[in-house]
Amino acid sequence: MNTQLRLPHAVFMTGLITLAAALPAAADTQIVTSIKPLELLVRAVATDDVTVTSLVAPGGSPHNYTLRPSQRRALEQADAIFWVGPEVESFLTRLLANNEFSGRTHQLMGQTDNHNEEAPHADDDQSRDHNDHQQHQADEEKHNGHSDEDKHNDHADKEEHSEHSEHSDEHARTDDEHNHDHGTGDDPHIWVDPQQALEMAHAIAQTLSELDSTNAQVIQQNLEAFEQRLNAREASIREQLEPLQNRTLFSYHSAFTRFAEHYGLQLQGVLTLNPALSPGAKHIAEVQNQLKQAGSACLLTEPQFNTQWWKSITEGLDITFSTWDPLATDIPATPEGYEQFQQSIADAVLNCR
Repeated sequence: MNTQLRLPHAVFMTGLITLAAALPAAADTQIVTSIKPLELLVRAVATDDVTVTSLVAPGGSPHNYTLRPSQRRALEQADAIFWVGPEVESFLTRLLANNEFSGRTHQLMGQTDNHNEEAPHADDDQSRDHNDHQQHQADEEKHNGHSDEDKHNDHADKEEHSEHSEHSDEHARTDDEHNHDHGTGDDPHIWVDPQQALEMAHAIAQTLSELDSTNAQVIQQNLEAFEQRLNAREASIREQLEPLQNRTLFSYHSAFTRFAEHYGLQLQGVLTLNPALSPGAKHIAEVQNQLKQAGSACLLTEPQFNTQWWKSITEGLDITFSTWDPLATDIPATPEGYEQFQQSIADAVLNCR
């Protein structure tokens, strides 16, 4: 009799287990970042059950990236989206303005740059001259530059002239803002500055803590641990770079500027403000003259761009080359990833010795 009573109970329990197995597991928090360095900052403060995806693929550049359909779907499913802003990821500007992303999109540029708000009032003639030169360079690049991927085919140029003219009108505003920003205190490459990165991490932690599916207490603990690790790494890097304070440095484009300013490095010049365009002949001559006058200099290049054009202008000069990656392509996406990213930039400078 007891066996007969137990049998229905056993069948009932088996049914419950089967039903539970068939139900979908609770979804992890889905976060999408535009570029890998922002993914590193999310990973530094997020809990282990947060899934983070970056849009710009290895080898790509946020300046001219094309979104894939699968990445569009990832944006639709994201609980939160972090990007720097239209000054960097122009490919996202129109898309993220859609109502479907309202309340889930978080632009980090402009929210973390408070110390630069007084920059336009600075009475620094040398800085103004440098900015005027960079604006002149930007104008020349827009008029004379060609895309690194152009085939320079006359027939194709004629066919595409109208299309390029219409595109340049649409893109000019973004380029003008981007070029004007460089050197005026609004350089959009904020993630290479560790202090700016820490402020971004605070903003990211705040956003994650407000999501229903996250553990705010653990996120705060992770943020505090990240700040301690970053401060220690920053002090170490500053000590490492001390012997190179007077080393003459040039960079391919201005993504390196904030790192150089933060650590007191001597960035003598920038080869191009818009990495999607090759500079005009006049600017190339000016850069070549700067390199000659520098005597012995180090040129910091980036793997994302075709840099064949500058090899001819540096031929025969006393130039040391070192490559750094502003998009942290090879850095593991771990809680310690951002500190490793900072060290990788410092290592590239150390190769200039």
